[in-house]
Amino acid sequence: MANRPNKAEDALRSGGLEKQAPAGDSVSAGSHTCPAPGVPHLPIGGKTLKLAIAALGVVYGDIGTSPLYAVRECFNGPHAIALNEVNLFGVVSLIFWSLTIVITVKYVGFILRADNRGEGGIFALLGLIAGSSEKLSPQMRSTVFLGAIFGAALLYGDGIITPSISVLSAIEGLEVATETAKPFIVPLTCAVLVALFLLQKRGTAGIGKVFGLVMVIWFLTIGAAGLLEILQSPRILAGLDPRYAWRFFAANHLHGFVVLGSVVLCITGGEALYADLGHFGRRAIQFSWLGLAYPALLLNYFGQCALLLNNPGASFHPFYGLVPAGLLYPMVALATIATVIASQALISGSFSLTQQAIQLGFSPRIQIVHTSAEVKGQVYIPAVNYALMIACLLLVLSFKESGRLAGAYGLAVTATMSLTSGLYLVAAICVWRWPVWKVLPPVGLFLLFDLTYFGANLFKIFDGGWITLVVAVVITTVFSTWKKGREELKQRLLTDRLPLDAFLSDIARHRLPRVRGTAVFMTLSPEGVPPTLLHHVKHNHILHEHVVLLTIQSADVPAVAGDQRMSLEDLGQGFYRLTAIYGFMESPNVPQIMKLAAGCGLSVEPAKTSFYLGRETLLTTGTSRMMRWRKAIFAFMSRNAANPTVYFGIPPNQVIELGAQIRF
Repeated sequence: MANRPNKAEDALRSGGLEKQAPAGDSVSAGSHTCPAPGVPHLPIGGKTLKLAIAALGVVYGDIGTSPLYAVRECFNGPHAIALNEVNLFGVVSLIFWSLTIVITVKYVGFILRADNRGEGGIFALLGLIAGSSEKLSPQMRSTVFLGAIFGAALLYGDGIITPSISVLSAIEGLEVATETAKPFIVPLTCAVLVALFLLQKRGTAGIGKVFGLVMVIWFLTIGAAGLLEILQSPRILAGLDPRYAWRFFAANHLHGFVVLGSVVLCITGGEALYADLGHFGRRAIQFSWLGLAYPALLLNYFGQCALLLNNPGASFHPFYGLVPAGLLYPMVALATIATVIASQALISGSFSLTQQAIQLGFSPRIQIVHTSAEVKGQVYIPAVNYALMIACLLLVLSFKESGRLAGAYGLAVTATMSLTSGLYLVAAICVWRWPVWKVLPPVGLFLLFDLTYFGANLFKIFDGGWITLVVAVVITTVFSTWKKGREELKQRLLTDRLPLDAFLSDIARHRLPRVRGTAVFMTLSPEGVPPTLLHHVKHNHILHEHVVLLTIQSADVPAVAGDQRMSLEDLGQGFYRLTAIYGFMESPNVPQIMKLAAGCGLSVEPAKTSFYLGRETLLTTGTSRMMRWRKAIFAFMSRNAANPTVYFGIPPNQVIELGAQIRF
């Protein structure tokens, strides 16, 4: 009856769940249907209007501050194009059609409809596909999962560059006002970034309320500035004609293709529309884009190009060239606030992405702090926060100018957009069962734009784009190694598990002494007997009056409905099997689980409940099929995972840990 606990169970729990099935085998909390594509009529009520205003601050912060550097980089960056009418009309035409096709049609019209129980983002899309993964071949399933992981990893690279380039480009406006400010630009940028990251631990629930109003002012201001310039040179509106984009490529050939790497800066932040779907809803995001953000951005971009038609010397910083001299300093202040808001959105997104990775079993446990009891999803992750801060400061100190930093920007964004389109194609065919003739035309158009932009950004690799690729490769390696290691350990553990029926029969024969209270044994699977329970019986020869075998499972949905949260089974002799299911946007909490279990008929006294956890050590000298270097990474992550007691919210004075070793 004896068996030894091992490091495998602790390693699996380190993923943030006591048991998380591989995404392809995870618990399904319901089915999903996707309606036909298209932008619907938007009936706007008071609640939707409030959400739309709030969405301006969170969803459109990144794309809303792109006018600070997008046009400038086309005519001043390392791959700048000559400043003449053909190129000006070509660039503004490319910007218009990029915003229209990629953001308005693709994301607002189509991708926002690919929700997973109301949630969006690349992991939500992966969850949709995982629920129907039996329709995919093993090779396709592996490709889909690797693509989703790599796409998520690329977003971390975006989260490093966006705060750096946004804040730096805003403060560079001081240099337009006076040359004496130039030595202070980098120090001021670093100071703003440090302050921004240090404030993260306070949460964004409070300051988030004013983000939307500030961005309303921002969009109205940049739209008005662009409109005034357009009125002086209305012929710039001819750029709406796509033939100007064709003439641009005909005149510049390969160089024109390279300039697309700068044009793509106007659509950075497009993924935020999809990732923040669960926070604001599709209607609010669509209304805020079509009602204010989209027209304001177009007015400003056309205004900048109209300015350059009449004043080519303003190419040094065309955004600030639209601003009257007397309003320059207030505009720099407003731009700085807007870029801080844009940075906040990316930082918060990195926290949310990490939480989802933990819940889906791609990452070991790390400390997660919930900063608001009222606002769902408000989390702060210290390790991610300080890693991003250090990376941003290093970028600013290394590149020193937003123009140089723009060379590293865009590669991660376009790669993620391409992967999203590919995953959307898989979901449309395998999950929603659209016929190929229906899905290929729109997705083919999206991939044409995405892959073209990605190809243009490949020229940026040696200009700094390698930074985001290195970050993405490292994170992908970590995520995939953890996922693979957990799967192998799971199979090894479950193969040797003692059947529960045999254990209960043995208990009945030996009539072990029972003491008052409840013992909760956290176990990776509802099948078989947990090694910690066997270890306890072997050494202590007693059992509690009530024994609960608790398994926490992961679902491929963002959140699980209350009536589907848990199941309780009475096994007899005072034994109970308790299974709790959590979505990838939720964090499991054991005391809350026990309270909910009381409603299912499990009567326990919290003060007389003990929680048994495994504390084992992995040895990398076993027969695992993983390569030795990957086993070493897996063992290192397991050793450094956050304490399960803290992660699951278990009272420390009620925890008993049992240790052992396992060769892996």
